[in-house]
Parts: sequence; structure tokens; C-alpha cells
Amino acid sequence: MSQVKVALIGIGNCSSAFVQGLNYYSKVSLEESCSGLQNPSLGGMSPSDIKIVAAFDIDENKVGKDLAEAIFSGLNNTPKVVDVRLTGIIVEKGPQLDGVSKGTKNSINVSNIPDSNVSKILEETGAEVVINLLPSGAVEASKWYAEQALEAKCGFINATPSFIASDEKWVQRFEELGLPLVGDDLIDQVGSTALHKTLLKLLSNNGVKIVETYQLDVGGGAESMDTHDRTRTVKRDIKTQSVSSALPYKAEVVAGSTDYVDFLKNKRDSYFWISGNYFCNTPMKIDIKFSTTDGPNAGSVLFDVSRAMKIALNRKLKGAIIPICEYAFKKTLQTNPVEDAKETFQNFITENS
Repeated sequence: MSQVKVALIGIGNCSSAFVQGLNYYSKVSLEESCSGLQNPSLGGMSPSDIKIVAAFDIDENKVGKDLAEAIFSGLNNTPKVVDVRLTGIIVEKGPQLDGVSKGTKNSINVSNIPDSNVSKILEETGAEVVINLLPSGAVEASKWYAEQALEAKCGFINATPSFIASDEKWVQRFEELGLPLVGDDLIDQVGSTALHKTLLKLLSNNGVKIVETYQLDVGGGAESMDTHDRTRTVKRDIKTQSVSSALPYKAEVVAGSTDYVDFLKNKRDSYFWISGNYFCNTPMKIDIKFSTTDGPNAGSVLFDVSRAMKIALNRKLKGAIIPICEYAFKKTLQTNPVEDAKETFQNFITENS
């Protein structure tokens, strides 16, 4: 299986973790290589088979810089875990559109150089897959880049909560051009939503009747700020629907981001509360705090999705690739339990590799 050539849209904390991860896993010993990855090898490809060929942003602190420098610039504050050598990939200027929220407008200086010809750059660099890592709420910008992917005949990964891969109209357009599309709203490797669903399913399978439950997230960093400003309601709806799907009956469920705390930087604290009844209607309650760092939480999943998209391209699969969507995203055309989604994904890889 040859390399998968990807273009990154939005050089924020997730891109920083992704680029650092590619460098990190190219240097660790064979014995350590499995640590932190869901699939060290996928379809015959290792993480080193993922090759970044283009990158786009609007921040003057990133545009015009080598990608290795840009990932540590601007508002990026995900932890530095490895030194990244110069890549030779210069971050190109994309259009601003709705890429800056009211919360970040005083912190991001938009580059004044002319916008680049994105579709032309995608074609010239041989990009096969475009990964959309724009801020939450950048709906018009996300759709614009999806258009560029179509024009350049690239597959499209929508990691944002903008509705693209879950929108039948967009799915049809990618189908018509014979291109794969996956999304929307990337699931974290050790995310609060997956943990919440797993707890609820475990309890329900053991005979506990869940009555009420909530999941509240508090985070720092630009992504949390954008979510707080622009997509809190959308994210709450997506997460609530996803968590509710873990139960075979109706319960009072609330899940979603609630607030931004600057000093948390790229960290996120999630709070879970679960109330239910077990034997003889005896009440039980669970109260948990769960802490993670946002950027690295996207890395392993993006490694898997990028390689899975290469398989889809090689097999000339088109439209929404449901096994990938269900495995890696919260908002999909179909929703299956976590364990079923993982099994379906592995079957997809095995059958198509």
C-alpha cells in the first residue's frame, strides 16, 4: 500500500498534535510503537505512510512559515512532545470567511497576503485527502474547503461539527465525482462522549435503570473558545444524541460543552453525573471528573481515518463511507453502539485491504 498524501486545513492544536505524532512514531523503538495508538498498522500502512503535502491557515503568525514552525505559533498551546524538523511545506493563506469568532478576533491577526489558489495547490502537490481541522463554527469556511476538495478530486475528512458528511446533498456530490467523504465531528481517542456511553451501556447491561445523567465539559484553548462562542448548542445536540443512543430506553440525558477557562490552555475537564436504580429499585449515583488534553486526543483517530481513506480511494469507494464515519465521528448518517462501530470498521479494513 502506497503513502496517503494529506492536506491540513487549519493549523491549530489538532494539526500540531498530528504533525508531532507523525514525527514521534517515526522515532520510537519497535517495542514502544504500539503505545498510544489504536492501530499501529492499518491496511498494511503504518503512521509513517501518512505524508503531509500541503497546509492552509489565515493567521499571520503561521502563514508563510514552515509547517514545523507554524504548529508552535499563534494561539497553539498543545504540549510539545517532540522536536519537528523543517518539512519544506509552507503554510499557505486560505480565505478568512467565518474562520474567526468573536472570542478569537482580538487574538488572531489575519495575514494580509493574497489568498492562495487552494484547489490548484491540492492538485500540484498530489494531495489525495483533505483534512478539515478548522475551528468549530467555521461552517462557511468548511463548506468552501469541501468545494476545493471536490474541484481537486480529493477525499474529504470533516473533523468539525459542520454538517457535511451527514448532509445527503454533500454526500451525493461526492458520490457523483466518485470521491470518499467522512465526518462529522471527530471522536476523541479517550473522549468524554465515548467514556460516558461506555459507562451507561455497562450499567444498563447489568440491569441498572438509568434515570438521569449529564456530561459537562470545561476547556481552554482556541477550540474551546470557539465552541463556547459559536457551536455550544450544536455540540450539545450532537453529544446528547450520541450519548442517548447508548441506552435502549429513554432517559433524561444532557451532554455538551459548557464553558471556557483560559488557564486550562489545551486541557479539558469533563464532569459526569449518573443517577439510576438497581435491585429492588435501590438508588445509585456516580460522580466522576475526567481530564484530558484536546490536541493529542485527535491524533490516533486521525491516523486511522487518513489510512482508511487511502483504502477507500484505492477501492474507488464514493460518497459517505459509513464504516469510517461510525468509527470516528459523532454526527453520522447512521449510529451504532461503540463496539459494533469498531467491529464494522475492522471488517471494512480487512475486506478492502
